[in-house]
Amino acid sequence: MKRAALYSRSSPPRSRGQTPVIAPRKQEGSTDPGPPPREPGNRPQQHTAPPVRQRNERALLLGAGALLASLAFVAASWINAPPDALSSAQLEATIQRQIDAQRVVSPAVRAHRVIAPSVVRVRGLDQENGSEQDGERSVGGTGVVIVDDGTILTNLHVVAGAERIRLVFANGFESDASIVGIRPEYDLAVLQAHQIPDDLVAATMRSTTGLALGERVVAVGFPFGLGPSVSAGVVSGLRREFVSPEGQRVLSNLIQFDAAANSGSSGGPLVTSDGEVVGIVTGILNPRNRGVFVGIGFAVPIENAAGAAGVSLF
Repeated sequence: MKRAALYSRSSPPRSRGQTPVIAPRKQEGSTDPGPPPREPGNRPQQHTAPPVRQRNERALLLGAGALLASLAFVAASWINAPPDALSSAQLEATIQRQIDAQRVVSPAVRAHRVIAPSVVRVRGLDQENGSEQDGERSVGGTGVVIVDDGTILTNLHVVAGAERIRLVFANGFESDASIVGIRPEYDLAVLQAHQIPDDLVAATMRSTTGLALGERVVAVGFPFGLGPSVSAGVVSGLRREFVSPEGQRVLSNLIQFDAAANSGSSGGPLVTSDGEVVGIVTGILNPRNRGVFVGIGFAVPIENAAGAAGVSLF
């Protein structure tokens, strides 16, 4: 019996340890040539683990997300943290600030704040036997600065016959003054201060055109030498006539008002709620010579008063 050779002479020699490739048997009658023989050294494809770089990137992303979540938690805790406890004094101060912020400022307060820097006390003085001692003739009156060079309006009866005129400005600064113009028909005098403070403020004036009955007004002056004093009321009449008790002059086209005015208020400004001057207080209705306010005062319209100073305002 003959043995079949395992390798033909034409086949390449098989390396030690190499698995022989055995072709499957072909069934009789089959036309399928079958899979091609696998070349030695080719191995089937296997699934490999992901690269190291991809694993590192995934770990970094997870770490960054955790860090952001931690920072968000800390920030939320800091924002929502309760404030430090306030002391009783701080609490009271906070409440007071809230009250002050909500407080409604009255028209009289607002008007006075605007006009106050322009109001002056006017005193007419006499020389006594040529001495340097001045004696005050009366309680004096009031004036209002209409030009910031020291031009001041007041009533003529406040300074008539005075040998010396002394002014006291809103900040306490004092100066002598001279009369530079008069309008007896309106009981007005124009004064020029010899010296003025550095921060002198002239009043803002408003035309009486459109001034209505019932409109709020404020009178500022030095009644009986007290002041500056503020009184509030309304316009109670227009185009009134009034007989001056001092000169027995008939004054016409006057503004009638019911804000309190007394001796010493003369020459002071009558202003609107915005602090704008519409008139110069000139007198009060004085039945039976009582010399006290009975509810009706009169003011010269600012147009006439400004004309006395030679100032064209409107």
